[in-house]
Amino acid sequence: NEINEVPFFDIQLPYELALKIFQYLGKTELGRCAQVSRTWKALAEDEVLWYRLCQREGYLLGTSISDHPCWKLALENCRARERTLKTNWKNRIGAVSQLQYELGKILCDVHSCDGVVIAGYTSGEVRLWDTRTWDYTAPVLEPVHGPGDAGPQPHVSFVRINSSLAVAAHEDGTVSVWSLMVGREPIHRYQHNQRIQALALGSEGATVATASGFEVKVESPDDRGFWQTAETFEIQKLVNFLNLVPDVTGSPVTVAAAEDIVYLLKAEDPGKVLHSVYGQPVTCLDVSAREAAFGVKTFGWLLNEPNQILLYNLETSQCLQKMGNSIGDFTCVNLQCSPPNMLVTGNKDRRVRVFDLRKSESLCSLYAHQLGVSAVQMDDWKIVSGGEEGLVCVWDQRMGTKLWEMHARHPVRHVWFNSHSLITANIPDEKTPRGASIMDDDLTVHPKHRGIIYAYEFSAD
Repeated sequence: NEINEVPFFDIQLPYELALKIFQYLGKTELGRCAQVSRTWKALAEDEVLWYRLCQREGYLLGTSISDHPCWKLALENCRARERTLKTNWKNRIGAVSQLQYELGKILCDVHSCDGVVIAGYTSGEVRLWDTRTWDYTAPVLEPVHGPGDAGPQPHVSFVRINSSLAVAAHEDGTVSVWSLMVGREPIHRYQHNQRIQALALGSEGATVATASGFEVKVESPDDRGFWQTAETFEIQKLVNFLNLVPDVTGSPVTVAAAEDIVYLLKAEDPGKVLHSVYGQPVTCLDVSAREAAFGVKTFGWLLNEPNQILLYNLETSQCLQKMGNSIGDFTCVNLQCSPPNMLVTGNKDRRVRVFDLRKSESLCSLYAHQLGVSAVQMDDWKIVSGGEEGLVCVWDQRMGTKLWEMHARHPVRHVWFNSHSLITANIPDEKTPRGASIMDDDLTVHPKHRGIIYAYEFSAD
């Protein structure tokens, strides 16, 4: 009846019930509701609703509702900051720093986690930088010399880091594990008889896997915190790639690629072969919680089958998808850091390809580099790729356009980014450059031979 006044439901309904109904609305609808009446405005601007919206959009996770006086304003600020960051990324606005260590040492390997960077050198030293604090000058990790370690240290082969541990493997088969909480002394050391071919560290927790010769060893602490060898696996071929499966409850699960065989190494099923085709070597590997993706090199001119990326389910051991159709070898693949149902790869044919895991064809193919692509990572709107010629490129994924690039002398071996920072490492293949003989002082090794680590910060004003 249009003559009679229509009462709003909030007069008759309790406030809590009205709030329950309002919780199904988004930002725009809440804004419209706030213009209806004073009662609706009070409802539509309730802190609980805006706190939930903030959490749903992924902002200020881990905070409680009492941490901010106005959650509507907090959401607005978060969205504005995200827009600014995106603009800074696109236009290369921010600060760039070089993470340099003492003269004469040549970079061997670099890894990073959440803005903390670890680097290993030919001097056998391992260094850490925390780029989140802008304290780029003070490495916090000291190498440890045993009582019988007089003389030069062996080169560092691999370094890895996660939120709690740092690990380094040396040329002589020694593996040292440091806790980032405790400080400079290693909490665990163990030895392989031969050179280490691959090192893996779990993305969370304390599990280290190393491959040397025909042996894969998995080390982790027990309930009381004492480190021990959790598992040892004997396999038939030399390991090229090694990954620990994240988010596994119980005993750790390792995926190892040894020439043309991919193994799924579990305690209850030690020698399980995930994939094996004779004469078709695996060229790259990455693992997420449920799937493994790896590149396979085929002899296209013989079998008329091009090089491909294979996607396997780790629970069922079934091949889910065969992707790609390339003449060049796939040199790098990133599954773990990619958005859901997406995968990004780099190839020797100089292209970066993005695949949708639900379909086998590529979503986009970017002609990226003058030589092969050596490192790649993507998020929901951008791709960062590094090449063998030393070029780092940032792409807008949806537009398929290059936003900007940076060049350094050596191949890009490490690329990592989050919403506001980017870390890249150019690592020389030649560890003993010309002009650096035993007679020379180490300081004479020219900086251009040493390799370089860049840290970009895009939230800087």
